[in-house]
Amino acid sequence: MLIPDAGAELGRLWARVDGAPAALDRVVLTGRDPVLLSTFAVGTLAQVTIAAAGLAASEFHRVRGGSAQTVSVDIRHAAAEFRSERYLKQTTPPAPAWDPIAGLYRTRDQRWVRIHTNFAHHRDGFLALLGCANTRDAVQAALTQWDAEAFESEAAARNLVATKTRTPNEWAAHAQGRAVAGLPLLEITRIGDAPIERASRGARPLEGVRVLDLTRVIAGPVAGRTLAAHGADVLCITSPKLPSIPVLVVDTGRGKRTAHVDLDTPPGIATLQALVADADVFMQGYRPGGLASRGFSEDALVALRPGIIVATLSAYGATGPWEARRGFDSLTQNANGMNWEEAEAANPGAPVERPKELPAQANDHAAGYLLALGTMIALARRATEGGSWRVRTSLAEVGHWLQSLPRVAGGPLAADLTGADVADLLEISASGFGPLSAVRHAAQLSETPARWDLPAMPLGSHAPAWLPRG
Repeated sequence: MLIPDAGAELGRLWARVDGAPAALDRVVLTGRDPVLLSTFAVGTLAQVTIAAAGLAASEFHRVRGGSAQTVSVDIRHAAAEFRSERYLKQTTPPAPAWDPIAGLYRTRDQRWVRIHTNFAHHRDGFLALLGCANTRDAVQAALTQWDAEAFESEAAARNLVATKTRTPNEWAAHAQGRAVAGLPLLEITRIGDAPIERASRGARPLEGVRVLDLTRVIAGPVAGRTLAAHGADVLCITSPKLPSIPVLVVDTGRGKRTAHVDLDTPPGIATLQALVADADVFMQGYRPGGLASRGFSEDALVALRPGIIVATLSAYGATGPWEARRGFDSLTQNANGMNWEEAEAANPGAPVERPKELPAQANDHAAGYLLALGTMIALARRATEGGSWRVRTSLAEVGHWLQSLPRVAGGPLAADLTGADVADLLEISASGFGPLSAVRHAAQLSETPARWDLPAMPLGSHAPAWLPRG
């Protein structure tokens, strides 16, 4: 076991996006793993992805005529931000994020499956599939009639979300594991011609940049929150018909405006089309093909707005037999062997009695910062080369990257970061939910400090319209 070199990992990530090598000289990384209870380099992953996004913001600001500046990220602060939803406090606590029957269960073949039931329609779908009552005991009894892989497949066929617990070797041999291994961690591709768009210098890196945020839960909303921290006008678009997880709406809603648009109606489609025509970034995290079927495919977006950045997040990547599957972080780290390896590291030499979760939704948070990183790199390329651009990553690709990093000596014995441990990293702000205590952004830019100017608000609080530029 080793202590991962965050500086070296940042250098490799920055090279992947063709970042200017000299920019790395302006990054200061402090602290080292372990900072969280894990054999995986979760703290390093947090520090590197947050630093890379901060560096991209700094570089875009420089491209627009701003001064070069230092980007500083402390690993403890980064790790806290990777679990920002855990440290959020408000006067009236939100409803629990996890449904009572979500989680791990034994199957007939003595394997494990994990089900995700935090949305009511997923929960009801599982109960119908299993033909059982809404209790953990009833679900466990029903699953003793299923083998793990057969259940996983049937759940996917019904558009439900579950994965079989695999070992790392099993995932490496799986068709989707092989597909993920062949994908780039972060794809930034020119997808159309458009004139160069040289934006004038603003007081903040992304001032005047308009971002449509059509994402939910953690990864995509973290990307939007990151862009907002550097001054972008981020407009979160949700359907009034879709469920949400309240604590995540509050935590990732800082800095954004939020509007309802119903894409089941012609007026809703027309509203979103009008917003796209004046947007710089279209960011989406729905099931692959979901928005395309409503008229918002990549080609349609480029036609509506030449020069747009289309940033897309998925669970399992853009190719392979699972490319269209729904998924969440807890399911990807269960499928790819991370939960198995975490359990092995916690009790070395002993048989695994139960898979063990990572101490953070690390794939989610890292994917969010990577999506923000790629978006800002694409904006910089548009400003110097022109063009429309695609940015793409997935939770499974992040997991593959994290699995490739050295394991952390002493990680399985590390102390957890409690609320008291991170009290100095919290800020108090007003919101549409009452006063909030929440983690500040960990990337500190020397000339343009990151901040969220707008309070978190309930979904649908604003009009579906852009603010004037500048």
